[in-house]
Amino acid sequence: MRLAAPTRLDRLRILCGVLSVLLVMSAGVWAQNSSEPPAPATAPQGSQPQNATPAPMPQPATAGGSQAPSIVPAPENSAPSATPDNGNSQQTPISAEPSGQEPANDQMFVFKKQVEEVVLHATVMDEQHHLVPYLDKSAFTVYQDGVPQTITSFRREDIPVAIGIVVDNSGSMRDKRDKINQAVLNLIRVSNPKDEIFVVNFSQNYYLDQDFTSDVNLLRAALRQVSTRGTTALYDAIVASSVHLRNNPRLEKKVLLVITDGQDNMSQETLQEAERRLEQANGPTLYAIGLLGSGMQSEGRDALQSLADGTGGVAYFPQNLSSVDEITRAIAHDIRSQYYLTYKPHNQNAKPPYQSVRVDAHAPGYRRLIVRTRTGFFPAENGH
Repeated sequence: MRLAAPTRLDRLRILCGVLSVLLVMSAGVWAQNSSEPPAPATAPQGSQPQNATPAPMPQPATAGGSQAPSIVPAPENSAPSATPDNGNSQQTPISAEPSGQEPANDQMFVFKKQVEEVVLHATVMDEQHHLVPYLDKSAFTVYQDGVPQTITSFRREDIPVAIGIVVDNSGSMRDKRDKINQAVLNLIRVSNPKDEIFVVNFSQNYYLDQDFTSDVNLLRAALRQVSTRGTTALYDAIVASSVHLRNNPRLEKKVLLVITDGQDNMSQETLQEAERRLEQANGPTLYAIGLLGSGMQSEGRDALQSLADGTGGVAYFPQNLSSVDEITRAIAHDIRSQYYLTYKPHNQNAKPPYQSVRVDAHAPGYRRLIVRTRTGFFPAENGH
């Protein structure tokens, strides 16, 4: 039986069927290659309700923990609020979360250098406690665990410093903050103009109210933050601030200035852990101002003294606020008048839990010279 030839309509139907099959196959291939899901919609920056309270502060790692707390940087180009803290301020909390990023190759090189070489910043005074600023390398001898070391680098110059200003923001400080803020600003003005400074205010929580900057106006606004809370998490704030200093790779010399009128009564960290964090190799020098007359007991004074002594800094305990401005200016002068010394320990394989350090200085015309520097250090742990 002879089949009838397909009509024009039949040919059109066949062509449409073939095109339908090709479209279905193309859609399947496209779906398999589209492995990335669409990005979720995000709220625009700054869309938090105006009256929202600050986010709860993540708790820092405890003394035996493996992670050190760090400070979350403030949003770029955003100045801190200068309004009183009534629970509605938009302060940046300190976070205990790690960054989750592997260091770049240049950062790995810097860390390797820090492991091999120890950096010391030393202040030299005569018997009348006057600064002695013009000694040469031959005047110094460095000892680690009692063994003389070879000084590999030496200089005395005013170099830029990374500074953390850590100020007690509890209720008892409310009537003191104006004079304290002015004294801190005077320190900033007489410091090296290339210093990079951040401000942490703390009470029961602690906040980064201004990240590293040289802008005096931004720092002034951050210092004006006010709190009504009465507790003091001093050690937590010091530990987190020291980690934030270490995370600034631009400036090698680092300083913490801590101002408080009471002793710690809220921290999860202990005094011993705060000391250990500060006394890491090439850690910061800590200067402390403990305001007496507001209930600071001997325990609080002893803690500040211990924290400062271990790092080569100084603890001051003025009887009145009028002395604070003179103290901050003296601290700025001290920072800018230090000697820079480095050495490579003779026995790199010896890793005792704590390595003591002593620096002696002798020069013609001086009966006795006093050298203030860190008393030792703990080897760095996991890069922290």
